[in-house]
Amino acid sequence: MTNFDFLKQEPKFNSFSDVAIAAEKVLKIDRESSVINCRRAMEFAIKWMYSVDKSLEMPYQDKLVSLMSTEDFHDLVDDALWKRLDLIRKIGNRAAHNGRKITEDEAILCLQNLFVFMDYVSYCYSDFYEERQYDVKLLTETQEEPVVAKDSDNDVDLQALIAENKALKEELTAKRAEQQQTYVPKPLDLSEYKTRKIYIDSMLLDAGWTEGKDWMNEVELPGMPNKSEVGFADYVLYDDMHRPLAVVEAKRTCVDVAKGRQQAKLYADLLEAQYKRRPVVFLTNGFETRIIDNQYPERKIAVIYSKRDLRSFIISRQ
Repeated sequence: MTNFDFLKQEPKFNSFSDVAIAAEKVLKIDRESSVINCRRAMEFAIKWMYSVDKSLEMPYQDKLVSLMSTEDFHDLVDDALWKRLDLIRKIGNRAAHNGRKITEDEAILCLQNLFVFMDYVSYCYSDFYEERQYDVKLLTETQEEPVVAKDSDNDVDLQALIAENKALKEELTAKRAEQQQTYVPKPLDLSEYKTRKIYIDSMLLDAGWTEGKDWMNEVELPGMPNKSEVGFADYVLYDDMHRPLAVVEAKRTCVDVAKGRQQAKLYADLLEAQYKRRPVVFLTNGFETRIIDNQYPERKIAVIYSKRDLRSFIISRQ
C-alpha cells in the first residue's frame, strides 16, 4: 500500500499513477530512483494537464522546465505548490545527471511534495475526490521491488496524449475551473530545520556552490556579544582564496527576518574585521530570500548569487 494508490481509482490518471506508486515503493531500496520517479510522475502529470485543459497553451518546447514556466501554468498553481514542484525537478535532475547521492530526507520531501501536487490534480479533475493526508507510516511498510520507470524523455508522447484526450478537454477544463475556486492551497511547512536546509541547499547547488569547499555550514565565529562570546553562522560562502563572500542566515518564517538580520549583520561585522572585506548578507527560509549588500536597500531576490556574481559585485563595490 502506498500514499498514491488513490490515483488508480481514475483510469484517466493511468499515464502517471504507476510511476508515482513506484517512486514510493522504491524509497527504501534506491533513493535516487525514488526521486527520479517523483520527477517523472510529476512530468507525466503536467503533460497530462496540458492535454486535457484548454487553459494551458503549449509552449515552444515540451521539456518539463518549459511546461512549468509558462504563465498559463503559473495561473493554475500557487507559488508554494510551484516551489514544491521545482524542488522535485531539481533534485530529480541531480539524481539522474550529477551522480549525487540523495539523502532520505530529500527523497521523502520529494514524495510529500509530489503527493500535494497529485492531491491538487485529483481535486481539480477527479470524479472521486476524497480529502487525504500524506501518511509517513506507510514508508516503513515492507514493499516488493517495484518496476522503475526508464529515464527517458520520450516515455510520454505529449502530442499523442493531446490527441487521445481531445474529447475530454471541454469537460475537464470546466471541472477544473469550477473545482479550483474552492481549492485551499497547502502552504510550505518550513518550520523544521531539515526541511528549510533542503530548499536552501538546493538553491546553493543550483548556483554552483560546493558544500565543504566554498560553502561551509555552521561556521563558528568568536567575538559575538553573548554569554559564550561565540556565534555560529548558518552558512558562509567563500571565494577561491577562502575569503568570505557572503553570510547566509536561515530563518523559519518572515517573522524571524528581523532577528536574522541582526544576527547576520553581527556575523558580517566579525568577518569584515578579520578579512578586511565585508561579505554580502542573505536572509532566507528557502522560499523567500532577501539581500543586504551595503550598496542598495535591503530587497527581495529570486536566488542566492553564484560565486562569480558575488565576486564581481564585491569588486565593483570597492
